[in-house]
Amino acid sequence: MARMTETPPAARPPSQPDRRSLLRTMLLIRRFEEKAAEMYAKGKIHGFLHLYIGQEAVATGAVAAARPDDYIVSHYREHGHALARGLDPGAVMAELFGRSGGVSGGRGGAMHLFDASKSFMGGYAIVAGHMPLACGLGLAEQYKGTQRIALNFIGDGAVNEGEFHESLNLAAVWKLPVLFICENNFYGMGTDVRRVSAVIEVYKRAEAYGIHAEQVDGMDVEAMYEATHRLAERVRRGEGPVFLEAICYRFRGHSMSDPEFYRHKDEVQRWRVLDPIEQLRARMFDAGELDDARFAELQHEADAIAGEAVRFADASPPPEISTLHDFVYKERSDA
Repeated sequence: MARMTETPPAARPPSQPDRRSLLRTMLLIRRFEEKAAEMYAKGKIHGFLHLYIGQEAVATGAVAAARPDDYIVSHYREHGHALARGLDPGAVMAELFGRSGGVSGGRGGAMHLFDASKSFMGGYAIVAGHMPLACGLGLAEQYKGTQRIALNFIGDGAVNEGEFHESLNLAAVWKLPVLFICENNFYGMGTDVRRVSAVIEVYKRAEAYGIHAEQVDGMDVEAMYEATHRLAERVRRGEGPVFLEAICYRFRGHSMSDPEFYRHKDEVQRWRVLDPIEQLRARMFDAGELDDARFAELQHEADAIAGEAVRFADASPPPEISTLHDFVYKERSDA
């Protein structure tokens, strides 16, 4: 069967990232998440809220290294990925508020951000349940003959789910253009990965399916960028799927309702020394690319954007009751 001709390729990201852009994105994600935590405490955000604080380097580096048309398929701790992809912060915050101005019209909430115009194909609450969807997107692009790939973000809690193994096997058998990125922060909710996995190096799981797999320092945004850029090009060349395990750490609990009794404070403090924002800041200071005044400007910029996002969300009305059944079923064209 003949394949469709390839569409003109999107511009590839440079092999060397723009440090200032990376720092700006990480600062925005950090301040946005801090504002979201404040709004949760004030009762503006309901249900679950899973903060991304501490893991900013993974989303920032990986998404910056992807092409603008590459698919992003994420888990439910996806605010950072959404902001890194360029979704409007006000619309993201409005979605967290459950308001009509949200990216999903207020129907998805914090765990279901979605913007097809940005090739951001959603955050998903079912652990590992989005992995077959990433494979499906990859299969569609393979069939069309494009060089568009899918970046599939998962957490370490997904590796013992059936969909994890089914998806890796299918991707390997069909050589699907999918780059799996596991954010290994060592805890599936409140359970240490060492208590539930005989093999704690997640990338070795992927190797069992014949998939090229690597491990990277997920607290270093430039290392994250380099690894993603290099491996994404490998996937584009038709060499099959790749698996990247990013070692990282969340500074806050699993969700806002997590008392964190399972972690020692000294453990968290040891990881805070590796704060991805402070690491890049120090590197840029040493290279003469940044000073205190410019860093303060970037902080102020992030604070202003996050503050405006809250104001937009607060002013956005809830979805109308009359729209309750919209989008539940597709309308028949012959009705």
